[in-house]
Formats: sequence, C-alpha cells, structure tokens
Amino acid sequence: MGKLGIHEHTVEIDGKYLTFEAGTLAAQAGGAVVTSLGDTKVLSTTTASRDPKDFLPFFPLTIEVEERMYATGRIPGSFFKREGRPSENAILVCRLTDRPLRPTFAEGLRNEVQVVNTIIQTTQFDPYDVVAMNGSSLSTMLSGLPFAGPVAAVRYAMLRDGSWVAFPSFEELEEEGVFNMVISGRVEDDGEVAILMIEAEATPDAWIKVDMGAPAPTEQVVGEAIEAVKPLIRQLCEAQQAFVDEVGIRDAGEFPLFLDYTEEVFEQVFAAAAGPVEDVYRRSELGKAEKDDAVGQIKADAVAQVVAEGPADLDEEARAKQAAEAFRATEKKVVRRLIVDEGFRVDGRGVADLRSISAEVQVLPRTHGSALFQRGETQVMSVLSLGTTRDGQRLDTLDPSDEKLFLHHYNMPPYATGEAGRVGSPKRREIGHGALAERSLIPVLPDQDAWPYAMRLVSDVLSSNGSTSMGSVCAASMALMDGGVPTHAPVSGIAMGLVYENDKYTTLTDIQGVEDFFGDMDFKVAGPKEFITALQLDTKLAGIPAQVLQDALLQARDARLEILEVMNAAIAEPRDEVAEGAPRVEVVHIPQDKIGSVIGPRGAIIKELVEVTGAQIDVDEEGGRGVVKIYATSGAQARDALDRINAIANPQLPEKGERYNATVVKTVDFGAFVSLTPGTDGLLHISELSKKVGRRLDHAEEAVEVGENVLVEVKDVLDGGRKFKLEYVGEKAERSDDEGSRPRGERSRGGGERSRGGRDRGERPERSERSEPAAPAESAAPAESAAPAERSERSERGGAGRERTRTRVRSRSRDRE
Repeated sequence: MGKLGIHEHTVEIDGKYLTFEAGTLAAQAGGAVVTSLGDTKVLSTTTASRDPKDFLPFFPLTIEVEERMYATGRIPGSFFKREGRPSENAILVCRLTDRPLRPTFAEGLRNEVQVVNTIIQTTQFDPYDVVAMNGSSLSTMLSGLPFAGPVAAVRYAMLRDGSWVAFPSFEELEEEGVFNMVISGRVEDDGEVAILMIEAEATPDAWIKVDMGAPAPTEQVVGEAIEAVKPLIRQLCEAQQAFVDEVGIRDAGEFPLFLDYTEEVFEQVFAAAAGPVEDVYRRSELGKAEKDDAVGQIKADAVAQVVAEGPADLDEEARAKQAAEAFRATEKKVVRRLIVDEGFRVDGRGVADLRSISAEVQVLPRTHGSALFQRGETQVMSVLSLGTTRDGQRLDTLDPSDEKLFLHHYNMPPYATGEAGRVGSPKRREIGHGALAERSLIPVLPDQDAWPYAMRLVSDVLSSNGSTSMGSVCAASMALMDGGVPTHAPVSGIAMGLVYENDKYTTLTDIQGVEDFFGDMDFKVAGPKEFITALQLDTKLAGIPAQVLQDALLQARDARLEILEVMNAAIAEPRDEVAEGAPRVEVVHIPQDKIGSVIGPRGAIIKELVEVTGAQIDVDEEGGRGVVKIYATSGAQARDALDRINAIANPQLPEKGERYNATVVKTVDFGAFVSLTPGTDGLLHISELSKKVGRRLDHAEEAVEVGENVLVEVKDVLDGGRKFKLEYVGEKAERSDDEGSRPRGERSRGGGERSRGGRDRGERPERSERSEPAAPAESAAPAESAAPAERSERSERGGAGRERTRTRVRSRSRDRE
C-alpha cells in the first residue's frame, strides 16, 4: 500500500520507475491519481460539470498546473509570499498536456472538463511535465468520461554518444543531452501505436557538442527516434490500463454528445453552398480578405435558405445555428477534397510549394537589431534589445534554472487578422508560440561568457495567414544577426500540414490559415541547415503513423533550406559590431592577488575609475581568480575603463613565440585549459594533446590531469591579443638563452583574459554588406582565453555553494567633462 493511495502500481521504463497511486487523496474529484517519477510527485484530478453547455460550438476543456513552492521546500519570493498566477513554465506544461488529451475525448462532448495537476513534491532532479501528462490521462480515465485513453507521454533524449534514454534527469540533459523530445501517443484498436503530440528541441549547448563529435539531430535521426519510442509508449499505456482495471472506473452516469447539425440540415446546406464555395477557392488570384468576404456571403445565403425552408421540427434559431455549423463542415469538406483528390490548394500551390517570401533587416535603424519577414500574407517584425546580465529575468519556479538571459516574446494583435479584439496581457497561445521560437534559437546563441549580454526579442505579427510562429523564428534569427549577436548559424522554420481523407495522408508544406483550420495536423520544424533545433506537432486525429511524420520531416527540410537562401540574401553573417545605442559589456580576468589593487582601500580606486570613465564596474572572485565586468554606453568608454584596469592588474601579455610551463586547470572533451600566467588561461586542443601519447584521444584526461605542468608555445596571438593558439611542446621545460623561447610560466607576467561584448560600429553597413572589424586600440590589448574555455566555466560559475565576493559601483547618469 502506498502512502498516498490504497491502490499502487509501478512500471519500469528504460530503467526509470513510474508509480501510480489512487484511493486516498481528492476523493470528491471525478478521478484522482498521484503519479511519481523518483522523488517528483504530481496529484492529477479530472472533474466534469454535471450540466452540459450545449450552446458552445467547442469542447470546454481546461488544463491547469499548480506549482506549489512547498514541493521543493521554498517560500514564494513574491511580496504576498504565496503562489500567484501560473509561471510561464506552468502554462507551457498546460499546453503540453492539453494537446494530446483534447482529440481523444468523444466528439460532441459539451460538459466542462477541468484537469488540475498539482506539483506536491520535487527535488528538481526530474522534470515534472511528463509526470503530469501521464497523471492527467489516468485521472481522466478514472473519472468515467467518454475518453479514448490511455494516453502515454515519454521524454526521450539523445545523448552525446548517440544513445537515446527515456525520462532523463535535468542533470543528464545538461551534461550529456543533445536533443530532447516529449512524445505522446496511444494504442489504436488495431494494436498500432499512433503519435498524438511531439514537443522537441536541441539542448542549449547542442551546437558545441555536435561540433565536438556528437551526432547531429538530423531529420533522419529524429524520425528514427520517433519510431523507436513507440514500444515505450505501448508499455506505459498498458501500465495505465492495468492500473485502471485494478482501481475501477467511476460511475459518472451518461454524458450526452451533441450533434452540431442534423443530416437533413447538412444535406440542404451542402447542396446550396458546396459548388459556390469551390468556385471561390479555385480563384487563386484572390487574397485572403477577398475570399473571406465571398465565402461569408455564400454562408449568409445558405443559412437564410435553411431558416426559411429547414426542418419543421426546428425553430428558426435552431435552424440558423445548425446551418452555420453545417456550412463550416461543407467548407471543410470542399477544401480537403480539393487537396486529396486533385492536389489543389486554395492559393493555387502544389502540396510541396512555398508561398512567396521576402526578408529585410535594419527596418528600424535606431533599435539594436530588427528584421521583417513575410511569407505570403503572414508578416512578422522582430526587434532586438540588448542589455547587461543585470537585465536578465529572475525565475521563481520549480525548475532548477533561476535566471534567463535570452527572452523571445511573441505578440499577435487582433488587427493582424483584420479584426477588433482584446489587447493586453499575452494569452496562452502567444506564450507558447514565443517559447517555441525561443527554443529554436537558443542552440545557435553564443555562450554567455563569450557574449555577456541579456537579449530580448519581440516578434510582432503584423499580418496573419498561417505559420506565424515559424515566421517569428525567421525574423528573430535575422534580428539577432542584424544586432551583431555572433550566432553560430541562421535558423529558419516551416509549418507543415496534413490532410487524412479516404485512407490517404497528404502532407502540405507551408500551410496557411484555412489549411490549418480544416486540416488534421500542424507540424512545425525549425533549425539551421545542419540539424533540427525545435519541433512541435499538434494533431486533431487520434494518432498519426510514425512513417508519415518521418516523411513530413524530410519534406520540411527542403522548405527550410529554401527559406534560408532568402534570409541569407538579406543578411548572410552577423554584424561585426553591436548597434550604436547598445550597451558595451567587457569582461576581463585578473590574478586573484590583484583584486585588492583594482578595488583599492575602501573602494577608492574603483570609485575613481567609475568617476573618470563613466562606466559601471563589477569585481567578482570566481574560481580562484578575479573577474571584472565593465558596463559602458559606448565602445570608447568601455576601452578606456578596460585599459585602466589592465594597467593596474595586467601590465603585460603573452606574446607569439613565448613558451610557458603551463598548469592544467581543467580538462574537457575537446582539450585542456592551461594557465599561462596568473589570470591568463588558454585552450590546448585535444589534437595537440594527442602528440603526448601518440594516438587519437576521446578525452583530455587520457593525456593530462588537473595540476599537471606541460610546456606549451604560443604559436599565434589572435583577436588583438585576446585569444592564443597554443602548441604542445613537452612535459618539462629546457633552459634556453633565447629570451623569446624561454619558458615563462614562473615569471611575474600579468596578462588578462577578456570577453568582448561590443565595439563601436559608427555608421551601420547596408544590408548586403559587412563592415570591417574595428582597428585595435594603440594601448596594450588584454588577453582572453579561447571561447571554449569560457564556455566550460559556465557551469562552475552557477554552482551551488560557491563562495563569491563582489564589489559593485554604479556611475551616475550625468555628463562628465
């Protein structure tokens, strides 16, 4: 007997254990179950209203997620010290749960159904979303509602060695994960597993892991994984069914199913409207507005005819209501028949054709970055704002992350569809679309240490006719590049559709509004040309064969590459500089014993630096060395502060041809970070370390250990003295009379490590041109370790329990002579 239920059932899935408990908690709910994965526990309840709302033209299903902060032993950080509105993460889990459940309820159900998932315990080790999804399916089955369950959800992740694991932990995803999918499905009557929903994305550091040899999540790899996960879905569905058989389904009585119209009304509407509707949709020269007006007039005439001549047993109000619904079914039947039987789409395209595309950047030249992307009648403008890391979003949720430095917000005002409506706080749909585009872009962003900025993108949909979320991916990617953010590659997105009619699946590329509305699937795919960074599937069917999804992925790739060509014509590479009005952020590492010299007695030196330069300066101690962060309003201001700090802490820098008795301070898959001088690190690539053992290495630890001394030579000084190309020379230094080649690891030589956040770019170049890099300053440039070194330290800097000292001085916003 479980502590939270009279009935208990445990199932092992790929080495992880899910436990279902029922019979003790929430006895008055229609159905209640506690689902556990490790120490994560979710109470899921499903309750239906007693009286149906037959006046509604849709099924009133509501999914809620309640994040209880006591679940992880915390008090909410708000002023009222209690949970308020749901977090963005909770809203996304609501949408994640809704999408596979909704199409499995009986058609015509009008009782209000509410599924509430309460997170009652978590150690922030396992994500709770898939736990809530499986619990929602079970509680709905136990409630006695007309529901074609069970519906199983599995988190399935690809690791850097190419293997796939089910239900990975947060730690596994961060350290080893390359691609992360949540897949939901059910077992059909014929025994086949049908996919209901997919939500997938590459992990934030997937680009780096792939660059270091991990397999890329290509269309073929992802398609094979979708097929491979089906046995796990089947196993979990069988476990849910076994638990329901043990507990028993609640006797909730009958739930009436309402028909939107009678067969007689449909036949009358179809006879009057099918032909005229087809004629309108065959006129591909008409735009969306013109077609809407023409179809609207046909609908009005058909409804009027039914009201006048409809069934005698219906009053005029009922006739008008049924006729309106029957017209929608007629329009749907016409559009779908044209696609399946003739391969004809309402705008004249073939099933694999894209709409006309245009792309432009720098549309708002005084912003930090901007882009306008248009595909057909869908138009999206994305605008970038850069800020310092202080401008990042602080999070207070049940997930381990407590900060976000990259934000993407999606807005779709009512005028985008030619309507008047509510304008205000974002709806769940807008939050979901914004998060999808955000996940699409994160894997191609530079590392925080190499690019110490907070970034906010706002994508405003100015005109909508389908695929606005993927339009925002394209516009946002170009806005980042226009703003000088050194992304790894541009990202494009495409929305695919599906129509299933007469046992035939027809996949559509670049669906527009009417195809989304009357189709059976909305399948969004985003990524650079190398691999997929995000994927989302929504279906109105009870399931889609995995092979159909694999074929859709390959069809989507062709479209994405075509879109990338248009985007590259607008801007092929990120700008060399950030915008004139963007903040400048410089990070320089200094020896630990120089922290006091930079701060000065009672902060006198750093206060003077702030007053003289006008920059804001933070001094931290991290990982046994000093980290100085400079926040400035211009490149000249940042360089002035940087030069003054280097004059105090880093008077000299390593030079080409010098040799150092370097100490290994960290090992990673792709090499070892070595300390050249106090405060100055460099990356010794794994290809150089292989010289020591005379064979190819899989990890640097096979050649060196932390604390070991190696002799290296500076073969080249890159980026104005900010990066060093190192060559492995040997394990012991030999004395040399040549000062230029004598090992200098023990000499008192400063040297700093800097991450550059921006430079003056003056007049911004035209869209089709790249500006030349700014000339280095005359004064001695500070040194910086290779970018991978900075990336590897990111996890250390966020580690729990790390000791840190900080001095922060802010300048006043006033003019200085």
